Amino acid sequence: MSNTADKIMSWEAGAAAARAWQAEGKKIVFTNGCFDIVHLGHIDYLEKARNLGHKMVLGLNTDASVSKLKGPLRPVVNEYARARLMAALEFVDAVILFGEPTPLELIQTICPDILVKGDDYTPQNIVGADFVVERGGEVLTVPLVQGYSTSLLIEKIKKGY
Repeated sequence: MSNTADKIMSWEAGAAAARAWQAEGKKIVFTNGCFDIVHLGHIDYLEKARNLGHKMVLGLNTDASVSKLKGPLRPVVNEYARARLMAALEFVDAVILFGEPTPLELIQTICPDILVKGDDYTPQNIVGADFVVERGGEVLTVPLVQGYSTSLLIEKIKKGY
């Protein structure tokens, strides 16, 4: 796909792409998050996650769901801009917005082979883990780069002003 906007997909298009990739024998990795102010921690995490399989589907929280999770001043970057930024990364193959409280329904729609979160989670408390394992998939965590988070970055900026 030459146009990064083509990587931003509806649930239906994302599911169809995942099925097509799986039919080619490719392992689908799924992860999700807000990815508000993109930093080294995000890039490192996503690259490590993608290296666990062949194709990466990223569930991206909508603006409304970010506000519910992080507070009324978030997100700093709107969902369209966040989706375009994520889609521009070579190791992200599809970006799908979701506004539900958890990504469970999206995971059930995509049916990934590998579900990934950072190592601040344990496989037992990752939403969708049971579904993926029941289908024969894997639930994995990847190490996070310490000292990088959007919240820490926002605090650093606030202190500077």
